[in-house]
Amino acid sequence: MTTMIAYRIHGFGGPEVFKAEKIEVPEPGANEVLVRVRAASANPVDLKTRAGQYPLVREDKLPYTLGRDFSGTVERVGDGVAQWHAGDDVYGFVGQGQGAYAEFVVVDASALARPPKTVDATTAGAVPLAALTAWQGLFDHGKLEAGGRVLIHAGSGGVGHFAVQFAKHKGAEVFATASGDGVEFVRALGADCVIDYHTQRFEDVARGMDLVFDLVGGDTQQRSWDVVATGGALISTLNEPSQTEASSRGARAARYTAQPDGRQLTEIQRLMDAGSVRVAIAERFAFDATADALERLAKGHVRGKIVVAMT
Repeated sequence: MTTMIAYRIHGFGGPEVFKAEKIEVPEPGANEVLVRVRAASANPVDLKTRAGQYPLVREDKLPYTLGRDFSGTVERVGDGVAQWHAGDDVYGFVGQGQGAYAEFVVVDASALARPPKTVDATTAGAVPLAALTAWQGLFDHGKLEAGGRVLIHAGSGGVGHFAVQFAKHKGAEVFATASGDGVEFVRALGADCVIDYHTQRFEDVARGMDLVFDLVGGDTQQRSWDVVATGGALISTLNEPSQTEASSRGARAARYTAQPDGRQLTEIQRLMDAGSVRVAIAERFAFDATADALERLAKGHVRGKIVVAMT
């Protein structure tokens, strides 16, 4: 039996339930790929999953390996996989399966893409989930077009900093909220207007938004209805926006969960290699400090992404 180290939970709770264990290396099934992980990133969904607050991972999936995205090298492929071969460099989002805080991870072949050539493997590992979340929220669900006006809440975070860049590249007029040194950080990403939510009310600055991309939820989401244009949309990664409010404004409202998509990751790779989009790495942690990476994420106010490097 070939074994590996993986960071798993056997129950829900705080840092105490997150443990490194030696487990068997998984075998790829039909249309699956076994990847040797080189880097993985820390995402809010890992904290929610650990706490038992993520509805797609319940007790029947335990024990569960955390870590939703990664960069790595193909180790071997399952039946029916023709597009990937041992030794190929890849990056991807694992979806809801067992995760990437491990030495190896099994992923559906369609979820993979070639990583950007202009960044190292550790940096590439910080990209997939946050970038796909931003891409799908803006374009698949938000239907943002060139010339549209978008307000992105939490523009300095992992998803937000990608969203600002994608929207700007699309040709939209980009408004974003941030605070402290995050204001200059988001401005440097290309946002047309950065609103410091500690000193300004975004409702006083952003008006007639074709799209509000909500990465905060709660009161911020509810207040956002005042800036959504007729026919516009409020799209959230968190709680479901009010359909009543949407209807009264002739607008759309939706909450969504990001989906693995190798084709979209290829588009993102091209944008990064062209210099149109970059990922900001806030902090790097070693694999044996994966628990510390999650605790840093839990403290908040991260400018960009936290990444865990295997080597």
